[in-house]
Amino acid sequence: MNKPESTPPAHFLRQIVQADLQSGKHTKIVTRFPPEPNGYLHIGHAKSICLNFGLAQESGGECHLRFDDTNPAKEEQEYIDAIKQDVEWLGFKWSGDIRYASDYFDQLHAWAIELIKAGKAYVCDLTPEQAREYRGNLTEPGKNSPFRDRSVEENLDLFARMTAGEFPDGAKALRAKIDMAAPNMNLRDPILYRIRHARHHQTGDKWCIYPSYDFTHGQSDAIELITHSICTLEFEDHRPLYEWFLDNLPVPAKPRQYEFARLNLNYTVTSKRKLKQLVDEGHVDGWDDPRMSTLSAFRRRGYTSASIREFCERIGVTRSDAVVDMGMLEFCIRDDLDNNAPRAMCVLRPLKVTITNYPEGQVENLSLPRHPKQDMGERMLPFSRELYIDQDDYMVDPPKGYKRLVPGGEVRLRGSYVIRADEAITDAEGNIVELLCSYDPDTLGKNPEGRKVKGVIHWVPAADSVECEVRLYDRLFNAANPDKGEEGGTFLDNINPDSLVVLKGCRAEPSLATATAEERFQFEREGYFCADSKDSRPGNLVFNRTVTLRDSWGQ
Repeated sequence: MNKPESTPPAHFLRQIVQADLQSGKHTKIVTRFPPEPNGYLHIGHAKSICLNFGLAQESGGECHLRFDDTNPAKEEQEYIDAIKQDVEWLGFKWSGDIRYASDYFDQLHAWAIELIKAGKAYVCDLTPEQAREYRGNLTEPGKNSPFRDRSVEENLDLFARMTAGEFPDGAKALRAKIDMAAPNMNLRDPILYRIRHARHHQTGDKWCIYPSYDFTHGQSDAIELITHSICTLEFEDHRPLYEWFLDNLPVPAKPRQYEFARLNLNYTVTSKRKLKQLVDEGHVDGWDDPRMSTLSAFRRRGYTSASIREFCERIGVTRSDAVVDMGMLEFCIRDDLDNNAPRAMCVLRPLKVTITNYPEGQVENLSLPRHPKQDMGERMLPFSRELYIDQDDYMVDPPKGYKRLVPGGEVRLRGSYVIRADEAITDAEGNIVELLCSYDPDTLGKNPEGRKVKGVIHWVPAADSVECEVRLYDRLFNAANPDKGEEGGTFLDNINPDSLVVLKGCRAEPSLATATAEERFQFEREGYFCADSKDSRPGNLVFNRTVTLRDSWGQ
C-alpha cells in the first residue's frame, strides 16, 4: 500500500527518533540548531534547520536555537539578527527564548575547575606552533607536553590567574588530560580554554578566557536536556570527545550525537571564509547579493521558503556524501512559482510599435487573468495605438523555426489582437527603432479566418506602462565545482562574468506599478521575477530574476 503524499520519507534519523519514542527511551524529543554567529546562513544550513526543527515538529517535541558564541572576535550582532530572520523565514519557531552558549560560561568554568581537581585537565604553556608539533599526526603518536604533570594546586592557581587576565593572548591554555597516543587525534589532550582578551557581544568584558567548541558543545546540549544532537559528518571524529566530557562531568543529561551528510550543491561555495571573501573583496554586493548561496540572498532573489523546504525534503538525509545538482533546487522554485506566482508582462528590451490602422485616441481596457489555473482575479491592460514589444520579437532574417514577427508576417499579442509587421523604421546607424504594424480588428479572442497565426508575443502599452530596472541574475560560478580553479588559481577564477546583467529602461505593464518588496511574478515568456527588497519602491521599480522558465544550464 502506498503511503499518502503527506507522509515524509522515513530516513534513518526519523527511524531513530520514532524508535526512541516507541521504546520509551525518550518521552519527548529535544533537538537544537546551534549556528556560530560569524556569518550569514547558507543553503547548507537550510538542510540542518529543516532536519532539526522538522524532527522536533513531527514528533511533538521542541527545537532550541542556540548561538555557539565562543569566539567573540569573529561574531557580530548583525549575524545574530540575520540568523534569527532566516530561521523564521523558513517557517520555524524555536522553543522558548533564544539561547547562547555564553549563557553557560559560568557553569563551563566551574566544570573546568572540577576537571583540574580530578587531575583530568592542566594548564599548558606550549605555543600553538609547539602544540602542533607535540600533537603528532595520523601515523605518529603525539608526545606529552612538558607541563602535563603540573600539580592540581599549580593548575588551579594558573587557571585562576588566566581567568583574572594576568597573561596575554596565547600565553597559556587549559587542556584536557586524555591520551597523547590516541588514534583519534581529537583525544590528544584537546584545548578547553584559550586566553582571548576580547569583548563579547553578550557578556561584555566579564571574560578574557573562552571555552573551545568541543568543550562547550556537548555540555550545552546536556544543560538543555537535548535528546538528539544532530550534526554533519565532519563531527563524527569529535563524537568520542563529546562523550568523554559527558562521562567525566556531573552533567544533568547525556545526549547522543548523530551525524548526517552535509549538503554539497554544485555551482556554489558554502565556506563562510569564501563567502566572506566574496563580500569583502567586492565580487558581490553584500551577503544578500542574489547570486550568493546565503538564505538571505535566495530570499532577495525571489526564492520562497516553501521551495527551500521542499528541496531539503527531496534530497533526503543519509550518511553518504554526494553532490546535489543546482537544477533540483531550481526545479523546486519553478514548480512553486508556476503554481503560485501571478502572471504579468514586462518588455526587457523595448521596441516601439505603432498600430497604423488603430484609431488615434482610442483605448480598450483588456482583461487578462492573473493566473491561467488559479483563481487570482483579473488585471486590466489598456490597448491603444502605440505599444512596446521586445526587440528580439522582430527579425528581418530569422532563423529556422522562428515564430515571431518578420517583415509582412503576423503574430498575436498576448490576450489581444493579431498584428502584421508592415514597415521597420531605422536610425542613421541602421538600427530598428520602430515598427509600423496593422491589426486585424476581428481577432480579439478568436483566430483569424482563412489563415493560421502560430506565434504569440508579450507586449505592454506605451502610454500606461511603467519604466523599471530588471536584473538578470544567473549562477555566480560557471564551473560545477568552483573550488577547482585554474592551476595555481582559486575559486575566484570560476566566477561567471555574466552572473548579473542589469537592464534599464524596461517597460512593465501597469499592474506592476504597485509591486511590493519580494512580491513574485512570472514575466510571461521571460522567467520568474520578484521586486527587489532593498532598491525597489513605487516610482523606482527594480525586479530580480529568480530563475528562467526552463533549465538553460542542463542543455
